[in-house]
Amino acid sequence: MKQWTGISEFVAVAEQQSFTKAAKQLAMSVAQVSRNIAELEATLAIKLLYRSTRSVSLTEEGQLYLQHCRHLVSSLEEANRTLANLSATPRGLIKLTAPVYYGETHIAPLLHQFLLQYPDTELDVHLTNDKLDLVQGGYDLAIRLGTLEDSSLIARKLTSRTQYIVASPEYLRQQGTPSQLSDLSKLQCLTGTVGLWRLMQDGKLISYRPQGRLVCNSGVALRDAALQGLGLVQLPDYYVADYLANGSLHSVLDAFRQPDEGIWALYPQNRHLSAKVRRLVDFLAEQLKH
Repeated sequence: MKQWTGISEFVAVAEQQSFTKAAKQLAMSVAQVSRNIAELEATLAIKLLYRSTRSVSLTEEGQLYLQHCRHLVSSLEEANRTLANLSATPRGLIKLTAPVYYGETHIAPLLHQFLLQYPDTELDVHLTNDKLDLVQGGYDLAIRLGTLEDSSLIARKLTSRTQYIVASPEYLRQQGTPSQLSDLSKLQCLTGTVGLWRLMQDGKLISYRPQGRLVCNSGVALRDAALQGLGLVQLPDYYVADYLANGSLHSVLDAFRQPDEGIWALYPQNRHLSAKVRRLVDFLAEQLKH
């Protein structure tokens, strides 16, 4: 690392225009700063500074060299901060938002474990299905489901979700089990407020608009309607997995199921992700793998 000798000192002296101020900034002696810069000049075989008893100024070569050295010092400082963040114990407040049902059933229990594991952290959790502005709201982190919109936020995939079309065995016994998308027109379909199901047909992702007697903005309510035999509903695995396992719901039209979608952690595009947020995102990703 001999080629680095004197670079930080040179930048500090150039910016402070003083050996004394630079030495104070770097927590070094003035003599050591002077020796290191002299060694740098000897290595380069170029004079970088004009020195007098009252002032310090840059030579023409020094001005050019300073432009490049500033980037080097800045990058080195950023690398040091990154490593410090990785090893630092998370502490302080983390403000995050997540969708209501997934937040209640999957995220909140993990957040409680995180608080137990890291007693110096605090969490401010806002569960909502609205897509909040993280920067304006002062949020460190958001959990988002499915296809992401283009934005300046940084996204990290935590896990995936599978969409199922399900109905009760009794409803399928009475009305018949669909085998083609065209069969849906003869059946009652329970939908959310968007009113669209995303499906695969002929190798392409399509949006299908089903028809039925019930529209509701609650996945829990739609699941209950399907359990009671009111029709078919498309819901993610975290709503229906247990009911598929115990046989109270059956999955249909699996051949038309869309590819799995991501579940994401989003955070504002800062240069340095804080240790506490990084540790929480890593923790969620590790736990949601299982």
